[in-house]
Amino acid sequence: MGKGCGCVPSKKKESITDLDHDPPDPDRNRSVSDQNRSAATETTTPIQDGHVKGAHRKLRIFIVFYSMYGHVELLARRMKKGVDSTDGVEGVLFRVPETLSKEVLDQMKVPQKDDESVSLISAEELVEADGLLFGFPARYGCMAAQMKAFFDSTGQLWREQRLAGVPAGFFVSTGTQGGGQETTAWTAITQLAHHGMLYIPIGYTFGAGMFKMDSIRGGSPYGAGVFSGDGTREPSEVELALAEHQGKYMAAIVKRFSKPR
Repeated sequence: MGKGCGCVPSKKKESITDLDHDPPDPDRNRSVSDQNRSAATETTTPIQDGHVKGAHRKLRIFIVFYSMYGHVELLARRMKKGVDSTDGVEGVLFRVPETLSKEVLDQMKVPQKDDESVSLISAEELVEADGLLFGFPARYGCMAAQMKAFFDSTGQLWREQRLAGVPAGFFVSTGTQGGGQETTAWTAITQLAHHGMLYIPIGYTFGAGMFKMDSIRGGSPYGAGVFSGDGTREPSEVELALAEHQGKYMAAIVKRFSKPR
C-alpha cells in the first residue's frame, strides 16, 4: 500500500479475487530517518511514492479494537482469520486502553479480560500498518469513548499527516437493532478524513448474505457488525462470516494499493 498513491489504469480491470494472488509489496511506512539509513546501506533501494522499495515482507493490517463485553473482540479475531487467509498479508490484533476505572467496570458487570493475549497499541505504532481496521461498540450511535480517546491521542500523527493514504475500515457492535449499526461507522469517518486516510467500506460484496432477512444479523455496507443485546447474546455465524469476509476484502485492497509501480 502506497501512501497517497493512485491506481494506474489498465486495459483489463482486476477483480478482488484476482488480487488475492498478487505478490506482496516491499517494506514501507518507515520513518524518514529509517528511510535515510536504508538509503545509505542499500544502493539498490529506490524511494518511490514516499516509501522505500526494499526487501519483500508480508503486508500488515492492524486490527485495532475496544471490546467491553467481548463481542467486538470475537469479530476482530474472525477478521484476522480473513486477513491471514490472503497470501502475503497478515493481521495483527491490538486493543486500545481502557478509560474507565475497575470500580465502574465491576458495577457494569464487565467480564475480566485476558490482557496478555492482545497487546495495547500506542498512536505512534499506527504508522507501521499497511492497512487499519478499527472495531468498537456504539454509544448513542457513535463510537465508544474509549476508541474516541485513542483517536484523540493521534494529534501528532495528524499534524504531520503520517497516516495519509492508508486504507482503513470499521466494524461495530450495538445493543439493539436501531442502535447504530450504520451511524456508528458513518460518524467515525470524520476521524479518517482529518488524517487523510482512505475509508474502505465493504458495500454489498458479501453477496447473498447481505440480503437475507430470515434472521437477526448485524453488519452493513459500512462494515461488519454484531448485535450484543444485553451483553449475553453471542455473535451468529453469519455475523462472524461477514467479519471474516471484511478481513479478506481489506487484505485484497491493501495488496492493490501496494503493487510495485
